[in-house]
Amino acid sequence: MKQQSFTWELGKEDRWIRGEVWSPEKSGSYPVLILSHGFKGFKDWGFFPYAARTLAQAGFAAVTFNFSMNGIGEDPERFTELDKFAGNTYTREQEDLAYLLGRIREKKLPDGESMDPDRIGLIGHSRGGGNSLLRALEDPNIAAVALWNSIARLNLFSDDLKQEMREHGRTFIPNARTGQQMPIDREVLEDLESNRERFNLLDRLPRFHRPLLILQGENDPAVPVETARELDRQAPQGELHILPGADHTFNAVHPFQGTTPELEKVLEQTIHFFHHHFQ
Repeated sequence: MKQQSFTWELGKEDRWIRGEVWSPEKSGSYPVLILSHGFKGFKDWGFFPYAARTLAQAGFAAVTFNFSMNGIGEDPERFTELDKFAGNTYTREQEDLAYLLGRIREKKLPDGESMDPDRIGLIGHSRGGGNSLLRALEDPNIAAVALWNSIARLNLFSDDLKQEMREHGRTFIPNARTGQQMPIDREVLEDLESNRERFNLLDRLPRFHRPLLILQGENDPAVPVETARELDRQAPQGELHILPGADHTFNAVHPFQGTTPELEKVLEQTIHFFHHHFQ
């Protein structure tokens, strides 16, 4: 198994995409899986490197990356770019994913010659699931999508937070892990409100006629099980699995302390799903 890093400048707003490619040791042409992290997440959080390594060992080229305005800069585990985090809209995250997909299809990633551009799948955790699904809805060449404890609605701000953004231009939410107050600017809310139809995943999902795996922790305090059921009801080719005893991160923690039975089940089902649909 090979691991190689990449860094790209998008050419605007001082935005950079930093990522890793995890690929099988043997030369060949491998299907590609892009893993998208969630809100206040990053590519090196907890189980993400382990998951990418496991996928590579199963015969995939796995790509992990930081969204360009997720607040993580050159330090891979500290939120040192809070001003960027404040303006991290879904539109910008979609630009990041589209840029990354373009680079894969141009074979510009490390080990790019071993990546099969006709077999690309997306995996998204939490908010990353919403981003993965939205990208697939707009990119017909995405073969299949796996959602891990995914949101179904992009606008999840409370009325109080929305009011504070409108009145003061910025609100703050706590990061329990770091103790930081994470800023969110009014433009994030404006992006959601000006793209209501585009960002309405549940309304658009019935037109998504490609395989969709929905894995949901039974004990997830952040995303209720009913959210996964809503996604499944709307998806023509949805495949829902509720994981007993699993929380929002499948009982894995950061810093990573090792795998869990729930995480192993997620990886097993994800690998089986993509192997089946990439045959």
